[in-house]
Amino acid sequence: MSVWYADEYDPIAAGSIDGTKMDVAHDKALIRAANASYDASKDSKIVGNPLCTLFVGRLNFSTDESVLHQVFGRYGQIKNLRLVRHIVTQESRGYAFIEYAREKDFEAAYRSTNRMMLDGRRILVEFERERVMKGWKPRRLGGGLGGRKESGQLRFGGRDRPFRKYSSSK
Repeated sequence: MSVWYADEYDPIAAGSIDGTKMDVAHDKALIRAANASYDASKDSKIVGNPLCTLFVGRLNFSTDESVLHQVFGRYGQIKNLRLVRHIVTQESRGYAFIEYAREKDFEAAYRSTNRMMLDGRRILVEFERERVMKGWKPRRLGGGLGGRKESGQLRFGGRDRPFRKYSSSK
């Protein structure tokens, strides 16, 4: 697949529009991410082939597994689907991981579903980074990509906000 991603996650570079290392993090979450220890291999809920697994974010909190199976099942056989839920309340956290049986089905879904409207929300579809990108930190630990200027936590390097090529001339 022709998707480019960095080999290693650097939270400080994710806060830089061109992916270069900055001297100072622009928000406290980036510092928290840089200092956080996280190992996806220790989570028993994370299973399957990471190269066939999609991350689906910005889901409507009322979207359930059956809707995801219906929409994403159009692209091929789903091997594993996990809608992430709050551990106590079991309410949706607004994101899911979908593993396909075949890589070509994963690629078709990746190309076709990003920014699709689903239950009134425009979703984000990315590849799983947890087990593919060394040093990855999830959003809950101050890492991740994306974000909004209003929140002060703007990240670059994903589909919505790719790194821009550095140019020293203005």
